[in-house]
Amino acid sequence: MIDWALLILRLTLGVIFVGHGLQVCFGMFGGPNVSGFSKMLSGLGFKPALLWAYVGAYTELIGGLCLISGFMVRVAAFFILVFIIVATFKVHLSKGLFITNGGFEYNLLIAAVCLALMITGAGKFGIGPK
Repeated sequence: MIDWALLILRLTLGVIFVGHGLQVCFGMFGGPNVSGFSKMLSGLGFKPALLWAYVGAYTELIGGLCLISGFMVRVAAFFILVFIIVATFKVHLSKGLFITNGGFEYNLLIAAVCLALMITGAGKFGIGPK
């Protein structure tokens, strides 16, 4: 049953990150596109903001696709974990735990799922190296 549980975690987190990636990469689903994301990152002190916007956007999109497919899951989970840690420290930590105040509870959950996937890998329903 562990392989089914891993599949559920991978698909759920993957779909969320593909959706966010599409918002940021291409402006789909009411997202800001890379230019808008770059402006936000610039306001947070990232330099060069456009470079980091592309890195973040494609980390979300490609990482999510890897999780869904089960390909290179440990690597994808690692990069998503780094992304979410940066978001936590730059945006959410100062707002406390609860998401209702812009806090980091959602980020904490994502980090936990990423750590679990880094430890276990994709399971038998993944493709590529196990």
